[in-house]
Amino acid sequence: MPTSRLNIQATSGKQYIYSFTEGSAEGDATMKNLLGGKGANLAEMANIGLPVPPGFTLSTEVCTYYYDHSQTYPEGLFEQDIPDALEKIETALGKKFGDPEDPLLVSVRSGARASMPGMMDTILNLGLNDTTVEGLAHRSGNPRFAWDCYRRFVQMYGDVVMDLKPQDSKHSDPFESILDEHKKKKGCSLDTQLDTDDLKAIVSAFKAAILERTGQEFPEDPHVQLQGAIGAVFGSWNNERAIVYRKLNHIPGYWGTACNVQAMVFGNMGDRSGTGVAFTRDAATGENIFYGEYLMNAQGEDVVAGTRTPLKIRHLQEEKPDIYQQLDCIRTRLEQHYRDMMDIEFTIENDRLFMLQCRVGKRTGLAAIRIAYDMCKEGLIDEKEALMRIEPDQLNQLLRPVFDQKEKDRAISEGRLLATGLNAGPGAATGSICFSARQAQEVKERGQQAILVRIETSPEDIEGMSLAEGILTERGGMTSHAALVARQMGKVCVAGCGELDIDYQKGEMRIEGTDIVLKEGDSISLDGTTGEVIQGEIKTRNPEVIEVLADKTLKPEDAPTWQIFDQVMQWADHYRTLKVRTNADQPEQAELAVTFGAEGIGLCRTEHMFFGGQRIDAMREMILADDIGDRQKALEKLLPYQRDDFYGLFKAMGSRPVTIRLLDPPLHEFLPQEDAEIEALAKKIGMAFHDVKTRIDNLHEFNPMLGLRGCRLGILHPEIPAMQVRAIIEAACIIKKEGHDIIPEIMVPLVSTVRELELTSEIIHKVARRVMAEQEIGVTYLVGTMIEVPRAALTSGDIAKAADFFSYGTNDLTQMGLGMSRDDSGQFLPVYQNYDIFPHNPFESLDQEGIGRLIKLSAKEGRSVKSDLKLGICGEHGGDPATIEFCHTTGINYVSCSPFRIPIARLAAARAAIG
Repeated sequence: MPTSRLNIQATSGKQYIYSFTEGSAEGDATMKNLLGGKGANLAEMANIGLPVPPGFTLSTEVCTYYYDHSQTYPEGLFEQDIPDALEKIETALGKKFGDPEDPLLVSVRSGARASMPGMMDTILNLGLNDTTVEGLAHRSGNPRFAWDCYRRFVQMYGDVVMDLKPQDSKHSDPFESILDEHKKKKGCSLDTQLDTDDLKAIVSAFKAAILERTGQEFPEDPHVQLQGAIGAVFGSWNNERAIVYRKLNHIPGYWGTACNVQAMVFGNMGDRSGTGVAFTRDAATGENIFYGEYLMNAQGEDVVAGTRTPLKIRHLQEEKPDIYQQLDCIRTRLEQHYRDMMDIEFTIENDRLFMLQCRVGKRTGLAAIRIAYDMCKEGLIDEKEALMRIEPDQLNQLLRPVFDQKEKDRAISEGRLLATGLNAGPGAATGSICFSARQAQEVKERGQQAILVRIETSPEDIEGMSLAEGILTERGGMTSHAALVARQMGKVCVAGCGELDIDYQKGEMRIEGTDIVLKEGDSISLDGTTGEVIQGEIKTRNPEVIEVLADKTLKPEDAPTWQIFDQVMQWADHYRTLKVRTNADQPEQAELAVTFGAEGIGLCRTEHMFFGGQRIDAMREMILADDIGDRQKALEKLLPYQRDDFYGLFKAMGSRPVTIRLLDPPLHEFLPQEDAEIEALAKKIGMAFHDVKTRIDNLHEFNPMLGLRGCRLGILHPEIPAMQVRAIIEAACIIKKEGHDIIPEIMVPLVSTVRELELTSEIIHKVARRVMAEQEIGVTYLVGTMIEVPRAALTSGDIAKAADFFSYGTNDLTQMGLGMSRDDSGQFLPVYQNYDIFPHNPFESLDQEGIGRLIKLSAKEGRSVKSDLKLGICGEHGGDPATIEFCHTTGINYVSCSPFRIPIARLAAARAAIG
């Protein structure tokens, strides 16, 4: 460090550092983009007078500069700006950084604008060395405390900055191994049972391990330590776990992270000190209770890492009632200030409370819905804000299966209850034991379900956690890494199950007090609602919402979760303008969709109606027919099946619109390919095996997706759409005679020119007129087309002249628009996403820049011809919240999705309308 910095000036004049201390700060909660969530909220807490240790935040612009300039820093940052900011802390506390007699120690923590719990790095007690540790010991009067801080610092710094980590998932943390070895030698099990001499020996052993394995000496200069720690924090923005987390949560890589340097307060000074993590409401259920955990004589990482099982926050009320009262008041104050459920970290130093962090708390889907509902009823937020607090996909958690209670009770009576831990993530999960993220990935690739089983999870496990059905840990509490991340992901989680004894190297899990040994690949079941771990698989049943809506086995008045769900859906329906339909081919699917709030059928895939029973035989006869006469006979067999199918759909949907797509796929998809199956078909329809096989071979296409299918099939063989239209109109006539109004929407697939639609429309109108004359009743119907070919999108102005509606088939439009096969893209799309070629899988969330532009152009051209042209989306994208927002802003009339996505689409449409 330079001896004088008075003449050194930062050349840019830009402010990169923002200081804070109790009562004032240079930032506030609105500056998350610049200060990150942690830095902005530290500033906000300081501004409202909460007890916050002083510190400063290096903005996200330092991080982006770091990556844009070959991992270097703005000029003057370490020479002037950081020393100036340190001096403010020194003045506030009367301590000096690096002072051998009364050293200022700091923490160095990451903090992106979006919460990324555990994904980036933290270092505590920075500033300690062989000299300052003695000063800390003298000033505190507690040598053991000082050396415990030093031990923690060397361990963290060695891991985070000097990269001394486990070799792989089967090896233990090298620092923890040294620590466990010393505890075993001393005959103790807890860190707190180690004395000063033990800790001195451990520090020496840590340093020796660092030198031996990295070839580097542990740095003694506090300023060198600080620069290394800041570099490690910025470097951790692009570590593997952070990148995976960003991909999972759609966080852009260009944001960067802030870095927070804050004066240390110590929860490990003895029995009058402690640390904890809490939520202002229950993050698992949403209940309005103070919910959290703490440890006395500990530092914050002890609680989150799960190395010691913490105490419930309610015990603090008995142990330290004054501190608890202060915390409870802060809890209320923060909720009133932020109007949301908050996640807080605190430290008690010699009976004095300090707030180290607050942020909007991660929560399960169930909790998100309940908290939004309750806060609306409490008057903290209004209906619109309540809807914006619930992520649409969080509704999935209310629709997931739970264990069948009878099956679970039987398993327990058979002695299969292995252990009980903390119910950290509600729900039911069954799968194969996987002891590492890699194993979970392999199991998923085989199409099986995985349960990730770890002693304690760490950020390196993030990918395995995302793939697993459930997560089980031996250590850790309700605020541990496993619990926090599982709740955010909506995963079933049982944490802190101390009865387990997991051995990674042997690939086994033993149950304390029993002879039970479970191996990798064995099946277990987790009840995340009760915390029970059960051997083997257990059958599941439908959750409360499904029991009320679909099964009708539970009365609404006996279903509190359904009541909240129903109210949220009513709010959503009040604010949304976008209609929500369903994709359904069977009456049962349609009935289920109506219970979920479907306002019509946006896509009935008629090809799904031809499989099974005698239908497929008649369909195959039609395909293999030598002439139109034989083809017509086969179609006459199919007609009553089709008519009954459409009648069932119309009946289930009442007066709601039903869009029916005429036959779309190539004919070969209905034919057998194996010789044995071909021979059986030949016997059934009275044809020679050779003739059937030759006919099948003749139907082969080099690129079936772009071959004889959709409207092309109907133009070449008009008798096929004629049969389908007759079935549709006959069913509609029957329904109308029964006193119900129905307006079928007949959709022509794979149109690329207006002439294709005109020719097919002529067939449709001719048959419809004939049927209505026969039935002596008129039926209103619409004829439209599926826009799924880029040329159709580009010439929509012409096509609209012959269409009553457009429905965007985004599955094929994406395939053709990108020149990318949906079925084969899995081998390269993940790499494309890693390189940010596509931020999301374009087959799951619409490529708005490319395919979205085609849709916007098509909508504009179509409505320039017909201002009331009805527009919808019926691809798989119809249930994707981001795509739904796009549809709202583009002026689409409706989206169509699978029945179980309907509540999600209703909420997403409301959020899009609210903005």
